[in-house]
Amino acid sequence: MGEQPSARPAGEPAGSALLEDQGALLSLRGVGKHFGPVQALRGIDLDVPAGQVTALVGDNGAGKSTLVKAIAGIHSIDAGEILWSGRPVHLHSPRDASALGIETVYQDLALCDNLDIVQNMFLGREERRSVVLDEAAMETKANRTLSDLSVTTVKSIRQLVASLSGGQRQAVAVARAVMWDAKLVIMDEPTAALGVSQTAMVLDLVKRLSSHGIAVLVVSHNLNDVFQVADRIAVMYLGSLARTAPVRELTIGSTVELITTGAISNKDDRES
Repeated sequence: MGEQPSARPAGEPAGSALLEDQGALLSLRGVGKHFGPVQALRGIDLDVPAGQVTALVGDNGAGKSTLVKAIAGIHSIDAGEILWSGRPVHLHSPRDASALGIETVYQDLALCDNLDIVQNMFLGREERRSVVLDEAAMETKANRTLSDLSVTTVKSIRQLVASLSGGQRQAVAVARAVMWDAKLVIMDEPTAALGVSQTAMVLDLVKRLSSHGIAVLVVSHNLNDVFQVADRIAVMYLGSLARTAPVRELTIGSTVELITTGAISNKDDRES
């Protein structure tokens, strides 16, 4: 699970993404990606420490999705390097990312409504005893994973996913990722379209993941949610990182300014 790295020292220049030179689980150095003439990512330097929640924010078209897909192994990078526990790695497919312990929970969750919780959690990775499915082993493992994450709102792990609320579905998708020994969980807009109580459940789940020593990278447009759970915020602007900083060094106002202009003005916009 790993020790939680310390935050960057006060006074480090704004815009620096090198917050965790040592101890970062995932590090990007000078990462670039283009699609034909379009430069989607430019010189991205980012550290994602274990046991912390890093929020990735930015306007539509800022490059968030491209960056996440590069980390998830969907897009190969054109420049720079990706390091995992300090060692360079090459991610050519989602299978490569998963083998390292990188699991992505996309906004659509990729759950099958006609299957129950256990079937969804083991879909494509079913456990067998000889030629038959080992239902007892799968139920035990699913129960243990949900219990470790304090997911207590589902009535039965044999419930059809179609019967679950939005928050419960998110919890199942996250539990599926964690069950396969995830060390980094990427969550794409995890609270989108959820009500107040369901949002609170998902944010609590995010906090529990980091408390287990798992690195969490949350992509979100909801800054209120971001400031509730994030330890660090990385702001993207036109394919570059405008700034990466501990959450205590930013406010919603300054973050909005970074998202819309790529910089913070000199005026003091700290919120009380």
